Amino acid sequence: MTPPAYAPRPRSALRSLHRWLPTPGVRIFSRPSYTPVRLTLREEVLTLEGALRSAHHQSWEGFLSLRLRGLWFAALLGLAAPLCAGQDPVPQKPPAESQAPRSQPPLPDQSASQDHSPSDQAPQQSESSSKDQSSSQDQAPEKQPPKNQTPANQTPQSRAAQVPQNQSLITLDSSETIFSVLAALNTCGYDQDLTISDATRSNVRAELQRNLRDSEEAEAARTALCEFYEGHVASKDANRNLSQYISLALYVDGPPHFLPRTKEEDLPPDASAIAGFGKLLETFYEKAGLHSIWERHRKDYAAAMNRYHEPLAKMVFDTEIYLKQPSSQYLGRRFTIYLDFMGSPNETDARNYGTDYYVVVFPAPNTPSGEAPRLALKMDQIRHTFLHYEMDPLAEKHYSSIKRLEPLLQSVKRAPLEESFKTDISLLVTECLVRAIEIRTTGGKQAAAEAMRAQAVDDAVKQGYILTKYFYDAVGAFEKDPEGIRGAYGDFLVNVDLRKEQKAAAEVQFASSTSQELVRLSRPEERRMLVTAEKRLAAGDPKGAQELAQQALDKKIGDQGRALFILAEVAVANKNRDGAQDNFQKAIAATQDPKVVGWSHVYLGRILDMKEDRAAALDEYRAALNAGGELPEVKAAAERGLQQAYEPPAKPQ
Repeated sequence: MTPPAYAPRPRSALRSLHRWLPTPGVRIFSRPSYTPVRLTLREEVLTLEGALRSAHHQSWEGFLSLRLRGLWFAALLGLAAPLCAGQDPVPQKPPAESQAPRSQPPLPDQSASQDHSPSDQAPQQSESSSKDQSSSQDQAPEKQPPKNQTPANQTPQSRAAQVPQNQSLITLDSSETIFSVLAALNTCGYDQDLTISDATRSNVRAELQRNLRDSEEAEAARTALCEFYEGHVASKDANRNLSQYISLALYVDGPPHFLPRTKEEDLPPDASAIAGFGKLLETFYEKAGLHSIWERHRKDYAAAMNRYHEPLAKMVFDTEIYLKQPSSQYLGRRFTIYLDFMGSPNETDARNYGTDYYVVVFPAPNTPSGEAPRLALKMDQIRHTFLHYEMDPLAEKHYSSIKRLEPLLQSVKRAPLEESFKTDISLLVTECLVRAIEIRTTGGKQAAAEAMRAQAVDDAVKQGYILTKYFYDAVGAFEKDPEGIRGAYGDFLVNVDLRKEQKAAAEVQFASSTSQELVRLSRPEERRMLVTAEKRLAAGDPKGAQELAQQALDKKIGDQGRALFILAEVAVANKNRDGAQDNFQKAIAATQDPKVVGWSHVYLGRILDMKEDRAAALDEYRAALNAGGELPEVKAAAERGLQQAYEPPAKPQ
């Protein structure tokens, strides 16, 4: 019998292929409640793609044609030959409290309910992988989560979410925490794109309304929660306003308590401003019967994950083949996609917290034929975030080479970019490369498709991503070379002609506006910048505090009102009364934080008392009571101001 054309190659070929082909170390987990299906890649299967190796010496079109020959093999493997997919039913009994060390930042509960536990949230692992995981944890123990935050049977993290140090993890999931936060907001006027949302959203809203009508306590809980929501509007854009609540949902324990898992200063800036929402949500969750509603609709979420599993596996496979690099080489990293019906299907929320990447997708309804088109699935947005997941570690590794390109930041000062891209060359370089790869892999080889790609490159440059053209050409050469992206990345940076790119950027007529970058970045050191500034001020270092607060303002890091408040306090310390008054007024206008607003009014009242404008001072003290009356310190200071005019303390003799 004649052997097939894809007969296994010698083991020497296998060793060379292991250098870049996706490996079984990458797992996609999704957890609908039915019998698990496990696909395991055998070593021999790696040889099926052996022909692709030589194809990289040819054109990219040649690579694609060879790849098409093996598509049916990918189909046999569930379009996820390099992936191990597992799906477990929900166990009836939670296991004993035995947690693996939790990495930071934490995840929300993975489809948490009171009868769910870590063992219902991850595929059963083989004995060998379990040993690898335990040995990895023994070598690098991490800080255990506080015991008083999460009951034993309501752990906020599944084993699927706990990443062993020898494995990169890709997770497709739903979350009762995210569901609860968004369902609550839907009762408070969040109606964005309701008419084009999946029917599940309307059904959940109707069930909530019935529960609210039947319970005065539930309605009272809703009223308190909605007053908080209306008092913390971060943007006139409903979807931008929603984003801060998604950020909080990723950092709080699951039901029933919704408490932050970290200190408030360690929360992302947009989440720290609404940290008090969790306590109100706890009451609403209980009184409105949210858990029962979640349980009734779990099958809808399971069906949505079924729709996503195959295209997600294919996207990961295609991207890793193109980059010639497995994501599993970045150990201890997470890429998590959450699906939820309670938001606008026109929106996608993507975030990067350290080594963790999250994409929250609001699925659109299927077409009448029952299909879910690529645009409805938001696969382009998921892939954009996944490319960042792949590219960001390379930027960190080549810090010196990227820093050489910092003069290019001067070239984008006039561009309509977000401020972070104008001040951080690493962010700008990575975004240009990601966009170049996206454009390169769009369309076919027809002349019309190439013209569209050229136009897309030009549009990206005009928006301020000035290295997109350079990377587009560099990636074109990369496609024909056997070297993977990890090896080629350094050459990409070294080969940038700085003067040439500066000259080209000087000739660009930048657009008047740009689309907002999908992935929001939150770095731990930036989250603590304002906390550090306050500590420096308290330690008698107003200059250091001023520098940090001004930096936070310039880079738009954290609560801008809080930064202005620190600058005002610095002005008070420097006896600059007019500067302090100006910044306190700006702080009030820039924040919704009751503590900042309340104390700003108190300080303004004191400044006006010192200027002998008692009537205006009384107005400020009354405003302080209205804004921060629930805070004992603010209330006491405002009441003292109402009783008598402020007098500065006497200087010591």
